[in-house]
Amino acid sequence: MGNIKYGIYELVGHTPIMELQNFEKKHHLQANILAKLEYLNPTGSVKDRAAWNMILDAEEKGEIHPGDTIVEQTSGNTGISLAAFAASRGYKTEIFLERGASKERRQLLEAYGAKLLDYRDALGIRTEEERKSGWHEPEREATLKEIYAYCDKQKEKHYFINQASNLKNPEAHILTTGPEIWNDTDGNVDILICMTGTGGTAAGLSKYLKERNPHIQIVLAQPAPQSRLTDDNPNAEIIDGVLPFQGVADEDIPEFVSKQVYDSYMDVSTQQAYEVARDVVATDGILIGTSSAAALFVAKELAQKQQNKDKNIVVIMPDNGMKYLSTSLFSD
Repeated sequence: MGNIKYGIYELVGHTPIMELQNFEKKHHLQANILAKLEYLNPTGSVKDRAAWNMILDAEEKGEIHPGDTIVEQTSGNTGISLAAFAASRGYKTEIFLERGASKERRQLLEAYGAKLLDYRDALGIRTEEERKSGWHEPEREATLKEIYAYCDKQKEKHYFINQASNLKNPEAHILTTGPEIWNDTDGNVDILICMTGTGGTAAGLSKYLKERNPHIQIVLAQPAPQSRLTDDNPNAEIIDGVLPFQGVADEDIPEFVSKQVYDSYMDVSTQQAYEVARDVVATDGILIGTSSAAALFVAKELAQKQQNKDKNIVVIMPDNGMKYLSTSLFSD
């Protein structure tokens, strides 16, 4: 009947691209900055695309059935997406939440019915008192081996969807995000900028866009050293959901981020991202999250260069600022 939707999954994708004209004018930029507003997906992030594609694949393969539990390790957005789709399809969700997740992300996960876990649950050493007190920042994160072992030990079916190595993650962007960008710009894309968590977005977009124009430059942003949680910097203010892939041990490089995926990269500090987020909300009324702002910081740097005059720079905006209001993103 008409254009009525019958499931949350039908709301995924077809997000608009908006040129940040006021931001461009304020900074006298040489290039055009085209923001792909991924926070207009149903749960507010780009992760809706991968989450739905992974669930659909698991259903088609008979890996999950109503009543089963979907398990994931996430900084928040993928878990939120999975929990929403799981609720609509009759599954339960358990999330091994990574360190540094904002208060709003935890609240959203719980609102969607997800159960929050940490490495102590995987090891079976979490006390009843700890369970009653709710989720607290753990000392470390569960390993993949521990999560798989946890799932195997449960009486009911627990399916670890594992976005970090699930090929349906980057495939979602080959099937949807890439074609949307290509069509909405009539193929006039010179530079694409995005952040890296699992690297699924970057890998999928790189494959789709470079097959159509090998000269498109894929530029990735990663958190600067001072914005990473380490043993020496345990209180770092991080860029939620973003992982480094350069200057780290080989085993810490996200599986989907090979050197064939990108042409260049740039370090961005959390404070640089904060400044850009506060700037663009004042110029264009766009309230973006930290990872979106970090990508926009890179776009601004590139758009100032004479060599990029009149080029189209597409920036992936993974989520908005609503999930970060408890942080210092929009406060001094």
